[in-house]
Amino acid sequence: MILVTGGTGLVGAHLLYFLSLENDTIRAIHRKNSDLKAVKKVFEFYTPNFEALFNKIEWVEADITDVFLLEKAFQNISMVYHAAALVSFNPKDYYKLRKVNIEGTFNVVNLCISSKVKKLCFVSSIATIGKTVNEEVMTEEGEWNAESSNYGYAITKYGAEMEVWRASQEGVDVVIVNPGVILGAAFWEKGSGAIFTKVANGLKFYTEGITGFVSVEDVVKAMILLVKNKVKNERFILVSENLSFKNVFFQIADCLKIKRPYIKVSTWMSAVAWRLELLKTLLTKKPLLLTKHSAKSIHQKRYYSSEKIISMQQFVFEPISETIKKVCALYKQRQA
Repeated sequence: MILVTGGTGLVGAHLLYFLSLENDTIRAIHRKNSDLKAVKKVFEFYTPNFEALFNKIEWVEADITDVFLLEKAFQNISMVYHAAALVSFNPKDYYKLRKVNIEGTFNVVNLCISSKVKKLCFVSSIATIGKTVNEEVMTEEGEWNAESSNYGYAITKYGAEMEVWRASQEGVDVVIVNPGVILGAAFWEKGSGAIFTKVANGLKFYTEGITGFVSVEDVVKAMILLVKNKVKNERFILVSENLSFKNVFFQIADCLKIKRPYIKVSTWMSAVAWRLELLKTLLTKKPLLLTKHSAKSIHQKRYYSSEKIISMQQFVFEPISETIKKVCALYKQRQA
């Protein structure tokens, strides 16, 4: 039986759909009060037969930070896809990030070992990919530098990777995927889904910072491929294209047939903005929307190579322009 953690998130929900097309039995964990309807909506995007496929999943209420509930979910499990994580760039969430991303993965790894799980696939991030010396394009060989990547999310995802590598030393075959910014439909108010919502609502600003982008379908297809194949104890960057935020925002606006963002944000504007945002948060107690790190990162130009999975697994990525067209079509459908 296959176990999926994080099944109610963007990656997890799409992963469950593609797994449901096969004959394997699937168990997915969800936290109390999590929105299973959003997962079913993802299934509905793909097929009118979504109810039958969704009902193939055995849902178990558990939390990766609660080892006692998690133990029950691991009964009779042979394969694990660990996609559960907390994503936040707010410094105040650092200890929550450690609790979920590191301690939660610690629990998953220990149960994989004790349950004699055959293979564990972990969803990490390009945030843990470092530069090799004198190389502009980052690969899986890059050394992660805590001093240059010292923000909470990156630190805790790197810590989670260390737990996964521990499993590989204890007899569990592992694969780690490091996706870029994941674009996909549903969950329109958070994560990358919020990008489409913000552009649709008339986003005015853009930057020319560059990073890697990938479709959620490519991420889950790569995960399933790597689990099925004999590859083990390897990591793979999953990036279709390195693009600027300007390019992506403009493509989304064009697909939605609305005005493109038209104000280029300079580094000094970002520096002023995060300080004003911090002051507003201190006065109103509302969540911090722009941090010092995120204000800096939106201007950085980072390039990532997916040559490893392309050459080793003959994997073909979908062009981001096609991904954006598909996601925008579903966004319009949601608005109809």
